[in-house]
Amino acid sequence: MATVDAVPASTSAVQAPSTASIAAATAHAIPRSNGSTEDQGSPKPSETTKKSNIDTKYRHFVAVHSKSRTSCLSTDSAATPSFVGFRNLMVIVLVVSNLRLMIENFMKYGVLICIRCHDYRRQDLLLGALLYALIPCHLFVAYIIELAAAQQAKGAVGRSKKSEASSNSAGRKGLEQQALHSAWVLIALAHGLNATLCLLVTTTVVYCHIHHPLIGTLCEFHAIIVWLKNCSYAFTNRDLRHALLNPSTSTALPDLYASCPYPRNITVRNLTYFWWAPTLVYQPVYPRTSHIRWLFVLKRLAEAAGLSMFIWIASAQYASPVLRNSLDKMATLDITSILERLMKLSTISLVIWLAGFFALFQSLLNALAEVMRFGDRQFYTEWWNSPSVGTYWRTWNIPVYSFMRRHIFSPLIGRGWHPRTASAIVYLFSGFLHELLVGVPTHNIIGVAFAGMLFQMPLIALTMPLEKMQGANAKVLGNVIFWVTFCLVGQPLAALLYFFAWQAKYGSVSRPQA
Repeated sequence: MATVDAVPASTSAVQAPSTASIAAATAHAIPRSNGSTEDQGSPKPSETTKKSNIDTKYRHFVAVHSKSRTSCLSTDSAATPSFVGFRNLMVIVLVVSNLRLMIENFMKYGVLICIRCHDYRRQDLLLGALLYALIPCHLFVAYIIELAAAQQAKGAVGRSKKSEASSNSAGRKGLEQQALHSAWVLIALAHGLNATLCLLVTTTVVYCHIHHPLIGTLCEFHAIIVWLKNCSYAFTNRDLRHALLNPSTSTALPDLYASCPYPRNITVRNLTYFWWAPTLVYQPVYPRTSHIRWLFVLKRLAEAAGLSMFIWIASAQYASPVLRNSLDKMATLDITSILERLMKLSTISLVIWLAGFFALFQSLLNALAEVMRFGDRQFYTEWWNSPSVGTYWRTWNIPVYSFMRRHIFSPLIGRGWHPRTASAIVYLFSGFLHELLVGVPTHNIIGVAFAGMLFQMPLIALTMPLEKMQGANAKVLGNVIFWVTFCLVGQPLAALLYFFAWQAKYGSVSRPQA
C-alpha cells in the first residue's frame, strides 16, 4: 500500500491541549494601544480563498468528466493532433534499420568501393570532354540564325513604313508578306536542322563509342538540355518577331520584356546568360537579384559534393550487390524472388533518388541561380504531398514542366486540341526523352523508360478524381497510390530491367581486381 506523506492536522485534535500550545495561542493575542486585542496569526481573506481552492482541487469529489470530448485521433475531433513524435519514431526506425543493413552488407561483402575498378576507358573520357565542349556550339548557331532573321524583320519594318506613304502599298505589302513567309520557312528549317544535329550527333556518339554508362548519361543529359534550350530560343524569338511585324492587342508582350524588346535581345551576351541560366524556357528578360551571396554558393556546392559522394557510395556498396543478386532470379523468372528483390531495391533506390533530387534541384540549381543572379528559383514545389500522380509530374520538376506547358501543351490547346490529347502528346514526348536519357547510355533501347511514361497516363486518370475530391481521406489515398507506384513499380523495376539488359550484353562495368 502507498504510504501517507503528510498527516492532516485534524488527526491530533483528539489529544488534550498542551501547556506549550496554550502559551502559543495566548502569545498571539497582543493588546493594542487602545486596549483591544487582535489575533495576529489569522489568515487574510485572499489566503483563505486560495487555501480553499487548493483543498477543493485535491478532494476526491472533483469532477474529472465535466464536458463531452472526443478522442484526438477521431475524425470528429475539433483539432488535428500533431504527429511530430511519430515522425521522430519513423526517423529513428529508418536510421536503425538502415544501420543494421549497412552492418549486414559490410559483414557479407566487405568494402566494395573502388575507383580504379571502374572501366573508365580513355576513349570515353576524351569523347565525353569533346562533346561537352561542342554541344553548346549549337546554341551559338541558333544565335546566328536568329541574327539573320532579326535583320530580315528590321528590314521588313522599314519597308513597311515606306510603303504606307506610296500609292501601291497594298500590292507591295502582299509581295512583302510572301517574301517574309519564305524567309521564315528557311529560318524554321535551319533551327530544326541545328537542334536535330545537336541531339542526333550526341546520341550516335554515346550509343556507338562511349562505353561507360555514367559518362554517356552525363553527355546525353547535357545534349537534351541544350536541345530543349535551342527549341525554346527558336520558338520564343519566332513569336517575338511575329509580334513586332504584326502588332495587335492579341500579341501584347509581358511588361517584363519592355526593357529588352525584340530584336535588341539578339545578342551574344543575352544568349550566354540563357545558356547558363537554370531554366529551359527562354525570355529576353528574367527577374534578377541585386548581388551574389558567395557564402550561399559555397554551402550549396558543399551540399552537392557531399550528396554526390553519398550517392556513389550507396550505389556501389548497396545497390550494386542487390542488382547482381537479382540476375539469376530474372533469368529463371522466379516471380516471388523478383518481387522480394524489388522491395529490397526500392529502399536504396528511393534514398539515392531523393539524394540526387536534393543535390540537383536544391543545391546545384540554387548555386547556379545565385551566381547568375537568377531571381525565380521555384525549381520544385511540395511534390511529396501530391494527392495524385498528375500533381507529382506538375510539381517535382518545374523547369521541364514549364517547357512542356509553354511550348507543347499550350500551343496545342491554342490550335483547338482537346486537353487530354495534348497531355498524351506531352507524355509521348517525355517518354521519348526518358528513353534517350536511359536507353542510349546503357546501349539498350528496350523501351522500358518510354513505356513507364505512357503508364503514367492511366495512373493520372485513376488518381485525378481523388485530387478533386473534398476531404483529407481522398488526398491521403491519392498520395499513397503515388508513393506505391513511385517506390515499387517505377524506379526499382526500371533499374532492374536495364541492369539485367546491360549484364546480358556486356557483363559488369567494373574490371576484375588484380
